[in-house]
This record gives sequence, C-alpha cells and structure tokens, in this order.
Amino acid sequence: MLQRTKKVIITAVAALFLVGTQVQAITPSPQMIEQFKNLPASEQQRLARQYGIDPAMLGGASASQQNLDNPQVVQPRVNDQFSQPRATNEVVDHSRDAANELNFSQDEQKKQLIRFGYELFQGEPTTFAPVSDVPVPSEYLVGPGDRIKVQLFGKDNKEYDLVINREGSIQFPELGPISVAGLSFAELRESLSHRISQQMIGIESNITMGELRSIRIFIAGDAYKPGSYTVSSLSTITQALFVAGGVNEIGSLRNIQVKRNGKLVGSMDLYDLLMRGDASGDIRLRSGDVVFIPPVGGLVSITGEVRRPAIYELKRNETVADIVAMAAGVKPGAYPKSSSIERYNSNGLRSIVNVDLTSTQGKSTKAQAGDFIRVKNASGQFEDAITVVGAVVRPGKYQWFDGQKVSDLLPSLWGDLSISADLNYAIIVREVNRYGKVKVLQFSPSRAIAEKDVTQDLLLAPRDKVMLFNYSDDTQNRYELNKLVKQRVKKVTSLTGDSLVGNDLFKAGFSQLDKMQLSERSQIGGVVVAKEAPDDKEQLVKGEVNKMLANLFDDKELIKLSGAMNRSELLYPVVAQLSAQGNSDKGTQVVAISGKVRHPGVYPLSQGAKVKDLVIAAGGLIEGAYTARAELTTTVIGSEESSVSHSSVNLDDALAGIDESNVALNSRDILTVMTTPDWQENKAVEIRGEVKFPGMYNIRRGETLADVIGRAGGFTQYAYLPSSVFVRESVRQQEQLEIKKLADQLRRDIATRGVSKDGNVVNYSDAQMMLSDLENIKAVGRLVVDLSAISIGIEQADIQLEDQDILYVPSVKQTIAVMGEVQHAATHRFKEGLTLDQYLEMSGGARERADEDRTYIIKANGSVLLPNRSMWFSSNTELTPGDTIIVPLDTEYKDNLTLWTQVTGIIYNSAVALATIAKL
Repeated sequence: MLQRTKKVIITAVAALFLVGTQVQAITPSPQMIEQFKNLPASEQQRLARQYGIDPAMLGGASASQQNLDNPQVVQPRVNDQFSQPRATNEVVDHSRDAANELNFSQDEQKKQLIRFGYELFQGEPTTFAPVSDVPVPSEYLVGPGDRIKVQLFGKDNKEYDLVINREGSIQFPELGPISVAGLSFAELRESLSHRISQQMIGIESNITMGELRSIRIFIAGDAYKPGSYTVSSLSTITQALFVAGGVNEIGSLRNIQVKRNGKLVGSMDLYDLLMRGDASGDIRLRSGDVVFIPPVGGLVSITGEVRRPAIYELKRNETVADIVAMAAGVKPGAYPKSSSIERYNSNGLRSIVNVDLTSTQGKSTKAQAGDFIRVKNASGQFEDAITVVGAVVRPGKYQWFDGQKVSDLLPSLWGDLSISADLNYAIIVREVNRYGKVKVLQFSPSRAIAEKDVTQDLLLAPRDKVMLFNYSDDTQNRYELNKLVKQRVKKVTSLTGDSLVGNDLFKAGFSQLDKMQLSERSQIGGVVVAKEAPDDKEQLVKGEVNKMLANLFDDKELIKLSGAMNRSELLYPVVAQLSAQGNSDKGTQVVAISGKVRHPGVYPLSQGAKVKDLVIAAGGLIEGAYTARAELTTTVIGSEESSVSHSSVNLDDALAGIDESNVALNSRDILTVMTTPDWQENKAVEIRGEVKFPGMYNIRRGETLADVIGRAGGFTQYAYLPSSVFVRESVRQQEQLEIKKLADQLRRDIATRGVSKDGNVVNYSDAQMMLSDLENIKAVGRLVVDLSAISIGIEQADIQLEDQDILYVPSVKQTIAVMGEVQHAATHRFKEGLTLDQYLEMSGGARERADEDRTYIIKANGSVLLPNRSMWFSSNTELTPGDTIIVPLDTEYKDNLTLWTQVTGIIYNSAVALATIAKL
C-alpha cells in the first residue's frame, strides 16, 4: 500500500513539475498535500529536492503556516507606448476613431505630455491561474466549491477538509450534512462552532477557509488582453484589470463597467482611486460577470506651472478648475490669472481663450475635448527689491522699505563689505521712469556707513541697484568666475585652455572698447601698428560674455560672483544702458578718464558729478601724475554742428574742492591726467655672463649700454665680446609679427603652386613640415651690437637702453658651427687658417638639394656675411671663433617657392641665437 501511494505521489509531483515549467505558480491540490503528508520525512525531502518543490507548500507545515505568495501573473509590456513617456501625437494616431484630438507635433512642451493613469498598467499577463492565497473577509459569502478547514482538538484531535457541494452543504463525518448556503464566512464559523460544541462533548474547534472557489469572468472592450479569465471569487474590478494587463491605448479609465446578466450593475472611475484613494467603486465580481472597457472619451492636455502636467480624460460637464485639480493644482511660481486654452473653433481653426483661474468665472469655464490648457509662470522680476553687487560679503536681492538708507542696507564696513572694497567710490543705479531709463548716483561707502554723512548716506528707492568696487582688480581670485563663463560659452563654441583668448576667459571676453566703437592700437619697437582683428571664436566669446554682463542684475550666479569682477566689467551694463538711452537732447551720460589714474576707462556720469568725483571713480591718482595741470576735453553739440574744446584743470585745486577748478562734468567729457615731465617708470636691464657683477640694473632715460657695463665692473678676462648676444623685447615682438605674416604668405604660396618647373607634383609633405617649423618658431629679438667697439669707447657703436633689455656675454669661443643642407650638421673646433670649404668638407659636404652659391656666415655678434666665391681665400672672409656657416635649401629644388630662402634664413638665424644663449 505504501509503495502504491509513493508512486501516486511521485507521478503527481512530476506532473506538477512539468506543468510548472510551462505555466507559472500552479497551486497543488489539497489531495496531493494530504498524500504528501503521509510520506516519511526523508522521502518528502528527497521528492522536494528532485522536483524543486517547496516542502513548506506540500508538507510538514499546516495550511495556516504556509507562505501566502501570490503567483506572478503579470510581466512588463514589450514595446508598449505606456511604458515610457509618449508624444501626444502618438496617442492621436491610435485613437483617431475614438476622439478628435489636436496634433501637437510642433510643440515640444506638448510632445512631452503623457496620458495620466496608464502607467499603472505597464505589465502583461502571463497566466490565467486564479489568485487564491489571500485573506478571506468575514463578510465573504461561501458557495459551492469553497473548502472549509476544520481542526478539532481536546478529547480527540482531527482535521477535516470539507467541500461545499452543489446543494450548498458540507458533509461533516460526525454530524452529517450541514447546509451553509447563503451564509457569510463569519456566520458559517459561528454556526458550525456552536454545533460542534453542543453535539461533540469535550471537543473544541478552529474553523478557517481553505481553497476558495474560482469564478469565470469576461473582460471585453479596450482591454490590453481581452478574453475569459479564471479568477478568485474574491476578485474585484481592479484585480481583474491587472490580470488582463490593464487598459490599452484607446481604453477609458473613467467609465469601467460591470455587466451581470446583460444589465449594468456598477461602474468605476479609476481617477477616484488614483487621485483620491477612493476604492468604493471597486465592486466584487461574480461568476459570469463582464468587465467592459469602453473607448476613451475626450482628452484634455494641461501643461505649464502645474504639479502634474499630463493628458487627462474628460467627463461631461467638467470645468477647467476640475482639470487643474486633476493636475494636482498650480505651482507656487504660477500666474493663474494669465492662463490660456488652445482649442478648435467652429471654423476648424485654432483659437486662444484667456482664462483667469483665480476668478469664479474662469474656474467654471467648461472644458472641451482637445483643449490644451497652459498655466503661465509668474514674472522673474522682484517687486521693489534692491540689488547689491560687487565687493560685498553677501551680494544679492534685499527688501526695500520706506526711509531706507545705504547705512541700513550695509550697516558695517567690516561685516558687510569685502576686505578689498574701495571705500571711496560706489554708485546707485536708479530707474527714473517705467521705461527702464536710469540715472546714476555716486557716494562714498566709508562716509555713508562709518560716518553717517547725510550727503553720502543716500536715501534708497525701490528697485535700486547698489554697486561697490574692489580697490585693486589684480588681487581677486577669478577661478569660479572663469569656470562659470567657460561652462556657458561651451554651449556656443568649444574652448580649450590654450585658446586665443587666454586663460582668463571672462576678462578676455569683456570688450569695453568694442561697445564704444573705438579701435585698439599698440606700439611695438617705436612703430605704431593696428592690433590684429580677433578671429570668429574670440568675437563669439566676447559677444556671449557681453550678453551675460548686460543681464548682471538678474543673473543669480553672476551676482554671487560679482565680487571677483573688475571695475569695467561691473560698469558694463550701466554704461551700455546709458549709451542706449542717449539722445540728441541730453547725449550719452558717460564720461572718460585716461592717464595717470588707477583705473582709466569709461564711467557713468553721476548726478552733479565734478572733476574730483571722476578722479575718485577711477581709483585716484597714481605715482607720476602731474597735478598742476590736467586737460578736460568737452564735446559741444550745436543745432547744426558739433565742436570739441580743450581746457586746463588744476588737479590740486580740484581735489581740494575749489569750485574754480572742480568744474561740473558734461556728457562725453574726457579728462586726461598727464605725466610729470621727465617722469620715468622703474626700468631695468639685465647683464649675464662674463662681467664682474652680473645681475639686474635699474636705468634712467637715455642711459647707454656702455654706461651699464661700466656699472657692472666691466668684462672679465674670459669674456669673448664678438659672440655677445643682445636681446630686446620690442624687437622680439616685431619679429614674431613678421614670422606670422611670412607663415601666412608661405601657406598661400604652397596652396597656389601646383606643378614644379619639371612637371612633377609639388612635394607638399616637405613644404608642410617646413611651414610647421616656421609657425613654431619663438622669436628671440636679437639686436646686433658691436661690443668690441663699445668696449674701446667708440660712441657710434653704443646704443640707448630700453626696459627689459638683456645682454649675454659668453666666454671665449673655440668652435665653428655648420648648419643647413649638409651631410652632417655639427660643431667643429676652430683652427686658424681653415677656410669655409674645409669646414664644409668636415661636415660631409653639401647635400643634393643645397644651394651652395648662397652659403652665408652668421658672425659671432649676429651679423650676416655673404662671402664671394672669388674672395673665400682672402683675409676679408677669415672665419673667427663662434661663427656659424649656413648652407641654405635650393629654392629651385623646392618647387620654385620663392619664399623658401627667407623662411630657411629665419629658422637658422633663430636657431643660432637660441643655441648661443643656451650655452651661457
């Protein structure tokens, strides 16, 4: 008997395992569980291991101790449009027959909207198995097919698994048939417990529900997977929807119907459950019920400043206020008074309906299918707020109140102003009308805050901008400011650390002179040349930075970093505004100052400003300023023509406040602070090498090289004067410009040269290599000086010194260098009497592409000697120690490019100078 039982169990478990591989989560029958319990524990464990069955499910534990795990009947949908945000026009394609919706494909904001509520159904059903392991409520009505578990304990211990038959009765072994039809589970438990206690003396009972009966329902309409489903008798509408995978893309969420025997017995609005947690409409289903999902009704979209922008299903007589409530209300930054509705009118055209969502009339506006509601945002402007920027500890927006003064806004010099703040100059930018026109007031922060001077502690007005400046612009850490600018400019153009605009992107991008339509010029080596026009990238950076500065007072990030800006950058939006509002009546209310002041530039013309105020605005005078006289240039604009006049101002009297000199300024005035006659900035030169006292020497105007050599103690006995190198910064800058011009010309020459004289294609690889060498050359700035002549007192050989001049005096040279188109470029020991040809032979002779006829010598002092073939053996071309022989490239060999001679000469000459300096 035991063997037969084991075979039955093994067969049943194997069948269960095979079925489980095909259909997930099949609950074993009660008969299988009872038979499994009769097996020995070791046999139960073996079967469980062999067939992958949980022993807690099939044996060893009572039903009350089993894990109540629901089977996984739903998996994520594949390629379902509700599993991710969708464009509204996609919904229109699927619901064309269900609703007349707008095509929102041209509106990015509309494209991002999704249908509300459908993300609840992102799964796909995987099995039709009923869900049975759920708690049974007391009001559950038992019926045929339900199982009742009865446990008796006391005098006898027994367990019964009773099934309600089709007549609604259970067969209790000791008590006979008991009718339970129409009873709830609570009534059944009470009635059966009472009967057991009355008829079975000494026995107590525990009554629970076993396996529940299954019911068959139908899900029809626009469900994701419509059809017939076997579900638990406890299932409700929502549970049935989940089993069927939910609603498809055109199904309604607000009118889910339950029909029983052809009659409507209930309906459910899922919005009540999703938005308000109201599940009162989620009625329990009975066998044969039909859950019908009709097509979606009208759709209304809402976006803008609402908490949950989406596409909502519309029911009859719902208003705009109802739609806003569905969207969870408006955000704090919304401006509901200026909301709008896009809808189609009777002519088939789009129309705009303005609604005020704060009024009763606006809220009661009826919503229509296809409406697109926009809730606008509030203005980013602050009402009556005061903006503080620049050299303060806490820049930002502050509240204004009536009677507020500067000392109320910034009560402490040490606690509110930066340690680097200029205590003599600050401005207030004040609006004079509703059209944005401004005027500028100037005050002294130290006198206003510390001294409470009534003339400086100005009364503030709503929307004032208070601007303080750093005393020195060179001491500020601009790392964070440049980082911010680089991030913003990167959206328009890519910048690298080695770009043309340099490391300080913000300073490079700022262009005050561009705004004033002035041209920048610089002086190099005594020759005035126009500054090279910036390339497109640099212009783009300047434009972006200027746009940023123009919005300084409304940009929170820039306001926070405004303390690192220099004076011109902070003033840029003010000067730009004054320039924009200038007219023929008043002119542009700006003035300029140049010369010996700390911060020359363009400044806003403050109310009642005089010469002293402008000097204070520029940071005051610097060393070397000539205070006895300054020049004030005034532009007088007449009715027919304008004229420019110049007047002298005594700065000493003006700064002392004497009215005769401290004259009032007018629009476009320019004050020039002159330099004291014969004033000289600190200038120094350097002498290195074989002098008795090498080092840095300060020089006066007109001092010569011979003078400084004398101050350096003269030359040592090891000095080799013919090989000295004299370097000048202005010459270096001029040479660098010439190298760049030559590189551009060579690039054009290569591009236009197609075929060489012998018909061969131009060798562009060699040409590009030479061009790359030329572009990478760093000019030295060597100036040829005859140090030997200077040492013996010949005045014609002496030169006047400039700032940053450097003299290299090498030790005795005993070498001759050979460079260029030779077999082996090398440096040879100088031997008296050897000729140029002999040194060339020592380097292996000239190459095939060398131009021997143009061989030249760079003398030790930097001068160039072009020897004549017939004179090579004469004393006039005698080589001296430190000379360099150059064999140039044959330009005919190099595709007849006429620039090659000049190019190779620059390359070799620079190499010789660098080699000489490197050996010191």
